[in-house]
Amino acid sequence: MTSSAKRRAFWRADWFAAALVIAAVLLLHAGSDFTRALERRFYDWASTQTDRQPFPDIAIIAVDDQSIANLGRWPWPRDLHAKLIDLLAAAQARTIAYTVFFFEPQTDRGLAFIRKMKDVLAPAEVAAGDAQPAQSVAHQLSQVIAEAESALDTDAQLADSMQRAGNVIVPSAFVLGQPLGRPDKPLPPYASRSAIEDLADYSVPATSSQQPIESIGKAAAGVAHLTQLPDVDGAVREEPLLIKYDGLAVPSIALLAAAHSLNLRPNEMRPVAGDALQVGGLLLRTDSAAVLRPQFYRRVDGRPPFTIDSFYDVLNGKIAPAKYAGKIVLIGATAAGVGTQFPVPGGQTLTPVETVAHIISSIRQGHFFVQPGWGGYAAAGAFLLIGVYLLVVLPRLSAGVGAIATLVLFLGLLGAEFGLLSRAATWLQLVLPATLLLAGHLALTTKRFLVTEAGKQQSDQESAETNRMMGLALQGQGQFDMAFDRFRRVPPSDALMDNLYSLALDFERKRQFNKAQSVYEHILRHAPKFKDVRAKYKQARSLSETVVLSGARSGATLLQDGQVEKPMLGRYQVEKELGKGAMGVVYMGRDPKIGRVVAIKTMALGEEFEGEELVDARARFFREAETAGRLQHQNIVTIFDAGEEHDLAYIAMEFLKGRDLTEHSREGSLLPVPQVVSIIARVAEALDYAHQQNVVHRDIKPANIMFDAATDTVKVTDFGIARITDASRTRTGLVLGTPSFMSPEQLAGKRVDGRSDLYSLGVTLFQMLTGALPLRGDSMTELMYKIANEDPPDVRQLRAGLPAQLAAVVAFSLRKQPEARYQSGRAFAAELRRAAPDGAAATAAKGGLDYDAQPLHTEQVADFQKTIVEVRPPDLPPPGDTGPR
Repeated sequence: MTSSAKRRAFWRADWFAAALVIAAVLLLHAGSDFTRALERRFYDWASTQTDRQPFPDIAIIAVDDQSIANLGRWPWPRDLHAKLIDLLAAAQARTIAYTVFFFEPQTDRGLAFIRKMKDVLAPAEVAAGDAQPAQSVAHQLSQVIAEAESALDTDAQLADSMQRAGNVIVPSAFVLGQPLGRPDKPLPPYASRSAIEDLADYSVPATSSQQPIESIGKAAAGVAHLTQLPDVDGAVREEPLLIKYDGLAVPSIALLAAAHSLNLRPNEMRPVAGDALQVGGLLLRTDSAAVLRPQFYRRVDGRPPFTIDSFYDVLNGKIAPAKYAGKIVLIGATAAGVGTQFPVPGGQTLTPVETVAHIISSIRQGHFFVQPGWGGYAAAGAFLLIGVYLLVVLPRLSAGVGAIATLVLFLGLLGAEFGLLSRAATWLQLVLPATLLLAGHLALTTKRFLVTEAGKQQSDQESAETNRMMGLALQGQGQFDMAFDRFRRVPPSDALMDNLYSLALDFERKRQFNKAQSVYEHILRHAPKFKDVRAKYKQARSLSETVVLSGARSGATLLQDGQVEKPMLGRYQVEKELGKGAMGVVYMGRDPKIGRVVAIKTMALGEEFEGEELVDARARFFREAETAGRLQHQNIVTIFDAGEEHDLAYIAMEFLKGRDLTEHSREGSLLPVPQVVSIIARVAEALDYAHQQNVVHRDIKPANIMFDAATDTVKVTDFGIARITDASRTRTGLVLGTPSFMSPEQLAGKRVDGRSDLYSLGVTLFQMLTGALPLRGDSMTELMYKIANEDPPDVRQLRAGLPAQLAAVVAFSLRKQPEARYQSGRAFAAELRRAAPDGAAATAAKGGLDYDAQPLHTEQVADFQKTIVEVRPPDLPPPGDTGPR
């Protein structure tokens, strides 16, 4: 191989293409968010395909559109929150958590003036107090001012309500990031009492914070952060349980609410092993920064997983506060335009208060997802495995096997990730290796196609001359078929047309006109005006449809004008060959005088016999033809003529439409049972007629029974063929007839009578009902042994649902001893019709016509018995006196 060829082979190698795909996928993964986005989407779908149910003791009271429409624009006076807290406290709600921020004091504009008036009146009230403290105007006015101050100071009202409830948790907010030093504002004491000591940086760092106003912060049972940790696509999939600020770890509002509902204090939350948080009896598995992946629950019939009630309905008593007894109550905004909503797994978009509900439920029930420490190694191993598959295995597989292998691996990777997420709550990221697998397979498949198509033209050009030269060599050796196969691989050219033309002439010289016709057709498709190929084609087609009689010295004659004179057998003009029969070749012929179409069965007796054997065979042939010709029955093929010409003995018989029953004796092509019963019954009656004429068929089988479904016509063919060919076949050591259908006495070489035909008809019936032979063997010896010694299986074992009486008829017809089976075809037909399933009656009746059997003259019977048929033993019971009952 030249260096340039080696370079081309290197660049075109499948492993090189696979290596490029691996590098491209790695660059795509490192330089973009494409594969990570696919991974997140798969996580969102698979993580919600679980049977986990939300924690039932969580309720949401929403600042919804209805509440704002009835209570006024947001934000509301805080005394409304105070009233709600009082109601929930009276109803003994277990924990109340707000997702509404209280960062700024809320004061009425008149409150400042009231307080100034209070300051002015303070000295006058003291002075008046020395004289008339109870009745002084100044004192009364001071009381009114105090009441006004209390009514206008809604922050104080809210703080008082929180103080009395003792179970309200309020949110703070943090800006996440790595601080460069200590914060400008440390956590106020009322916030730090809810924090825990930060151990080993097990938290997410923050640079600044916003805390509730002091009065509310001091009155609350706890202050916790409400800081979302959205992913790069804006979706919330994680919860920072602890935020590091000013040397402390501030719990999330979901974590603190869950702990409070369990009567746990902040100092009872402890990090464990750097990747878990112990909260009382709960062990929350997180990453090294205390980030939890909670379960987001699916909607059920379009309804949210948690109960959401309207703030207004609760405040006005439409919903009884007692509903919230012992529950974790979350209060937050869900109204349009109030707050921010975040997409979460499962295709939902949630407000902060709904998100907190999902996270609290996950904490309380241990519903979270874990990325194991070994997960990264497993994902890398899967990536390497796919890389090896693309580099080494896939290039060695065929297209079909490769597609199946890739599909199995692809489904295996995604199925493993899905199963771990939905069943084991473990996230093993396998989308990247799955992406590599898909991209690699598509790339290699495309590359193979492009390289194949690109190289096809070059390959054809390189091999065209080789194929043409090989074709010429094969033609020179007389292997014309192989030469034509080579020529067909060569692109059309003038040189090729000359070669094909010469090949067609060679086929004609061998009188293989049908093959010459095929060559001319090939030339016409590419060069319709080449030489005289059109005329040659017509001539070859005419000759291919003309018979050259097998074994004859004369065949078709080509006249001077190119037309063909068809050969004659006796008075019959031979039209075309139909196929090979038991006697030899079968032709379609026509009687030109009356226009009758016949089937002509021929036998080249001179090729089979010689000397005295030829004389005896010729006499046997015509005696058999004469005997078969006397069989006049509606279900037996009619014999018109017999003769000998061109060294061919022939019998002209009725030309039958339809086909033999061979195709209907195979599983998948079986006829309906009523139709099978009707056909076999008519054959049995035809055999009964023949047996009464002392004619035994000897070779009953599906191939010798013709059936035309369009006219429901049944004909038995080839009467006496086995007997005519007796001498020829026994000379070569062959068994007469078709072994699988032969009776035990026929296989044993005993004298046979009509009961042997009925056994063969029973085998035919068995095969047409089941698609299988009753007895089979791997060798002739084994088959003969089984036919002689083993009983066939019950036909219902092979085809369930057949009537028991029909199965009995089949079994009776296949008995080993002739005297134990049916003694006549008429009895066989009668029993068969009685056993026919429903629906066969009409068809059966149509086949049961009577006939008048005309006995032969005594001289004819004696001659017939001597040469052809073994007569019925004298002790044989008369036909029709036995059968199953």
